[in-house]
Amino acid sequence: MVKRMILMVVVMTIVIAGLGFVKFRQFQAMAGEFAAMQPPPDAVTTIVASREEWPATLNAIGTVAAVQGVTVSADLPGLVDRIAFDSGKTVQKGDILVQLNTRQEQAQLAGAESQLQLARVNFERMQGLVKQDAVSRAEYDAAAAEHQQAEARLGEIRATIERKTIRAPFSGLLGIRQVNLGQYLTGGDPVVPLQSVNPVYVNFGVPQQEASQMRPGRTVRITVGELGDNEFTGRVSAVDSVVDQTTRNVQVQATLANPAGKLRPGMFVQAQVMLGAGSQVVALPASAVNYAPYGDSVFVVSDMKNPKGQTYRGVRQQVVKLGPARGDQIAVLSGINAGEEIVSSGVFKLRNGAPVQVNNTVQPGNDKAPKTEDK
Repeated sequence: MVKRMILMVVVMTIVIAGLGFVKFRQFQAMAGEFAAMQPPPDAVTTIVASREEWPATLNAIGTVAAVQGVTVSADLPGLVDRIAFDSGKTVQKGDILVQLNTRQEQAQLAGAESQLQLARVNFERMQGLVKQDAVSRAEYDAAAAEHQQAEARLGEIRATIERKTIRAPFSGLLGIRQVNLGQYLTGGDPVVPLQSVNPVYVNFGVPQQEASQMRPGRTVRITVGELGDNEFTGRVSAVDSVVDQTTRNVQVQATLANPAGKLRPGMFVQAQVMLGAGSQVVALPASAVNYAPYGDSVFVVSDMKNPKGQTYRGVRQQVVKLGPARGDQIAVLSGINAGEEIVSSGVFKLRNGAPVQVNNTVQPGNDKAPKTEDK
């Protein structure tokens, strides 16, 4: 009985070992097949790298500022008697904006004119008498002083009346009115903002290492996203003499014409300073670059071989050094050569050695000066 049980155990052990060996061989074969399998190719678009002239520029973010800009204020206290402007209108230098009540000053002016007339008559009389030695020199000097004082008093009252006539200090565009008819103003109370908007300044900062290239006269191109295809051209007019200790930037000021008034003080704009002769670079669509903290890269399409020795179209990841951007394009300073086929879209799903299928039916934007589409 014992022999029979031992025999059965031996037989069962042999059977189980055989089954395990068969399964092991099956798993080995399956693993080999999986290792030899290639994932399905990813659909991508490509572009052939080529060299082109890239202008030497420096891009910065700027703010529009008025060449002259003030909030017109009351000089003397008084009641608003007349408002002679409309909000948002253009005015010329010297135009009356607000007239304060001057009835008291007008009455004083009439009295001062009478006093001046009397003083003038007395002075002229004294001139005749002093020539005849009919009056003393002291009496003549007193009459002359009274005449001068009367003239000064009259001029003072006229100056007060003029100061209560609030005028535009320069030609420009008015803002929103801040006073009402009959309102009492004290000295310094705001009346209306006034901005001179043609020409205008654009102020922007550049890193201190680029400050030496910012010289008066350099061409500056200004674009505003909200204004679509409009581009404004001006020139660098001033460079600040100090470096900001917080940002280590140098402030640069450009002056440009603004005849249509499209640029308003306070606007956020993109400034591009032309630095002179350009250089030859490889220009690619910005969508072709795989941005990463450890380094930017692109994928180069080439013929590769799988573990079985079969040839397929795959990609090689190549680290590149990037330059400035222009529209949809970005300059590649090093890492790739002209003539290489570069993946232009779909880079986020690729890895080194991945198979690809090129489909260039629809290409990503690659315009150095793209136009804003109507929404």
